[in-house]
Amino acid sequence: MQVFSGPVGEPAMELAVANALVRRASAGELTEAVRIYRPAEPVLVFGRRDTRHRGFEAAVRAGREAGFVPLVRAVGGRPVAYTSEALVIDHVRHDPRAAEEQERRFKAFGQMIADELHSLGIDARVGEVPGEYCPGAQSINARGAVKLVGTGQRVVRDAWLFSSLTVIGDDARISSLLTQVYAHLELPFAPTTVGSLSTERPTLTASAVEEHFHTAYAPGVPASALDQPTLALAASFAPDHRV
Repeated sequence: MQVFSGPVGEPAMELAVANALVRRASAGELTEAVRIYRPAEPVLVFGRRDTRHRGFEAAVRAGREAGFVPLVRAVGGRPVAYTSEALVIDHVRHDPRAAEEQERRFKAFGQMIADELHSLGIDARVGEVPGEYCPGAQSINARGAVKLVGTGQRVVRDAWLFSSLTVIGDDARISSLLTQVYAHLELPFAPTTVGSLSTERPTLTASAVEEHFHTAYAPGVPASALDQPTLALAASFAPDHRV
């Protein structure tokens, strides 16, 4: 297991690195790696199908006016917004059976994340909260009331990428923006379903949560900066994520 951390530049590169890592795992250049990071800037991330909606440009403007950089992800899903008070974990593995285990991964990683949040004193549960943003059966919520973590995955030949986004703070700011974005895209959304770890447990800090998950994923493995081949490949993908 390799662990990567540290900044990579503009927000589009943050998404592009995940794409580069899974491509390198597909080629057999990586066996298993996890990148754990906190975003450098607030971002508003759309799914590809959102870009085809008549309200997309208005949603983009709302994001920019709120101080969020609009991006488009490579995987599916609906809009999400997050700030530096969030933790993103991109986990990749070379796996010839990658396409056969998608549902198992969703369940296994969802439960693992919920268990880790339990150990931090949060009543975390796996399951969708009605009205949540970017809804998913394997979301992790608090008390069955507010969404805390979204998960997603991408499968390529002989490799998979499993990503999770944990909102640690700024939930009021996120809720306000997503209310506008989802209205522009004519999507159902209940603003009260946006939660955060710090709202559930105010003493938690982003640094503590990052350290906790580093230990959970790769105990004793020090983090290193991303290598040049990964960054170069990511740079070639970055334009695909810009709006």
